[in-house]
Amino acid sequence: MSKTLFCFGLGYVAERLARRLMAQGWRVGGTARDEAKRAALRAQGIEAQGFDDALPEGVTHILSSIPPADGRDPVLALHGADLRALPGLRWAGYLSTTGVYGEKEGGWVDEQTPLSASTPSGQARVAAEAEWRSSGLPVHFFRLAGIYGPGRSAIEQLRAGTARRIVKPGQVFNRIHADDIGSVLIASLDRPDPGAAYNLADDEPASSADVIAYAAGLLGIEPPPEIPFEQAELSPMGRAFYSENKRVSNARLKRDLGVALAYPTYREGLAAILTERPA
Repeated sequence: MSKTLFCFGLGYVAERLARRLMAQGWRVGGTARDEAKRAALRAQGIEAQGFDDALPEGVTHILSSIPPADGRDPVLALHGADLRALPGLRWAGYLSTTGVYGEKEGGWVDEQTPLSASTPSGQARVAAEAEWRSSGLPVHFFRLAGIYGPGRSAIEQLRAGTARRIVKPGQVFNRIHADDIGSVLIASLDRPDPGAAYNLADDEPASSADVIAYAAGLLGIEPPPEIPFEQAELSPMGRAFYSENKRVSNARLKRDLGVALAYPTYREGLAAILTERPA
């Protein structure tokens, strides 16, 4: 039986996933904002189109990475009825964020933790998850920690001279390599469980300062000087990022989907990025 994945938002994660699935014989399409990007995707064999265009025929699986806007999920607002009318839809995935759990003062969260987002963006994601959950679609929720990978990591920040080693004692974050996200999504495609939520996070919550220092060591350079959080002059978005402190359990994706992370900590992920050219 043919399999067609349609991605709302062919961004960094979805594009890497698309290439893996096409190598397995999948047909993949999706949306991209501008024609130049759509042309580049079509050159790779991805059937790219505009967000407002009608859905192609034969879609069996959908993935949305588009964030909420103006209090609504844009995909459901424009295409909800079309999606519910798809005759062969077997799986839907929504890329959310671990920000739905809010501030936990360094405590652990898992998928059973009540959603209590403490930032406007996290609150919007909680609302979007509820909208998807009541959509009638066979949706799965993937709550992502900080995404990194080739072209988007501390390695590139250091090389560009933009890395900052901000220190806030006791503050830790989880991360997830883009290709581990892809592996979890592929495992879910193979083992559908509509309504399920999965935390996509690595095994070792760590401070951003430690990650920058480790990346500098891999590059053989001195890390940038430490900057106390209070002196960092962060944007409102940056301050919101540092306003939450939690440790995210990934036990469910290992137990229920059988996924073994290729990059269980930032150390393996950063080391691999040194050997791979950005896509």
